Amino acid sequence: MKTTRLGATGLEVSRLCLGCMTYGDPNWRPWILGEDEARTHFKRAIELGFNFFDTADMYSKGVSEEVTGKILKELAHREDYVLATKCFFPLSKGANRSGLSRKHILAACDDSLKRLGHDYIDLYQIHRLDHRTPMEEILEALDSLVRAGKVRYLGASSMAAWEFATMLFLADVNGYHRFATMQNHLNLVYREEEREMIPLCLEQGVGLIPWSPLARGFLAGNRRREGKGDTARGKDDPFAEDMYYRDEDFDVVDAVVDVAKELGKKPAQVALAWALSVPGVAAPIIGSTKISQLEELVEAVEIELDDELIERLEKPYRPHPVLGHKQRGPREL
Repeated sequence: MKTTRLGATGLEVSRLCLGCMTYGDPNWRPWILGEDEARTHFKRAIELGFNFFDTADMYSKGVSEEVTGKILKELAHREDYVLATKCFFPLSKGANRSGLSRKHILAACDDSLKRLGHDYIDLYQIHRLDHRTPMEEILEALDSLVRAGKVRYLGASSMAAWEFATMLFLADVNGYHRFATMQNHLNLVYREEEREMIPLCLEQGVGLIPWSPLARGFLAGNRRREGKGDTARGKDDPFAEDMYYRDEDFDVVDAVVDVAKELGKKPAQVALAWALSVPGVAAPIIGSTKISQLEELVEAVEIELDDELIERLEKPYRPHPVLGHKQRGPREL
């Protein structure tokens, strides 16, 4: 596994990040793997060179953090892996149990540390932007976590580029620790991030760790225009159906399948190789429910796509509305 620096930081991470939403409580989603099955995946991932692992407090309502933290402590030395998690979404009902108020950020971080069984988090990310809380309050709370030694680096996830630019500016003006990463929505069937967010991150030295680089399995080529896929996730993933199943999205998949056949590779490998070729991308976040999937995706790191192949993969794309986060209109500002 190749490694790279995470944005402008000195932190070295594997070119692929293992997304740990797949591991936790099968009662949360039918395709989630329990602890015993998860352990084999973590073990193989470490053998393959992964050192970057991403979870969130909301995944399996906290169980993903428990499983991830426990297994990593069993299998590796703490200095040999980079552990990321997130806060924003609620794990239970009640006032102040979600969002990015100072109260919730501090409580959520402490709760994550307990579930993970760790003394600190390498990369602590806001899962979405809380439009009800002042940006200065969010940034000050996150900064206090770094200064307290509970967090090493800060990251953000999907939001408008102008919002992210504002937060970077406010962090600099106030002397707060700034965001080192952006976990954005990027894949061959959703490339709207290329318009503003990616250029902003390149200019600001922010590392990109895209979520859903395979469009939740859609780019694996096993979904059908006339129905859902054959995998457990393909049969029960309404989030993917809401975002990807357009006719023009299937045109992109057809191009991926054609290029994969020419190269003697799997469609998912080609789609991931494209994501790795995007300027600024440090480590796309991939998930797997089978060891064979994990092993196949690692091979994508070695695939080099020339300009002609990239053009063929990108040509069928058509513009999309904002997907993956709520876009505020002028009447909401």
